[in-house]
Amino acid sequence: MIVRIMGEGQVKLADSHFTELNKLDDELLAEMENGDEEGFRRTLAALLDAVRRVGEPLPDDSLEPSELILPSPDATLEEVRAMLSDDGLIPG
Repeated sequence: MIVRIMGEGQVKLADSHFTELNKLDDELLAEMENGDEEGFRRTLAALLDAVRRVGEPLPDDSLEPSELILPSPDATLEEVRAMLSDDGLIPG
């Protein structure tokens, strides 16, 4: 799956990494529902770090369509809330 982090670029993620990423996504969703700004910041950073760590960066000039768009590290709780689906940021 091709994933874009807003303001950074794209990475290719293998399906095998989505179990780890979905755990962080579930945690992020719970923190947002509880209005836990500190937890939200910490978990958003952990989620984006995990995507960067396990993803294979695509060249900057690559124009692959992104199947998933994640917020930038400095996104606000309200901005991320607007990006959510019923499954959170990451489907599944």
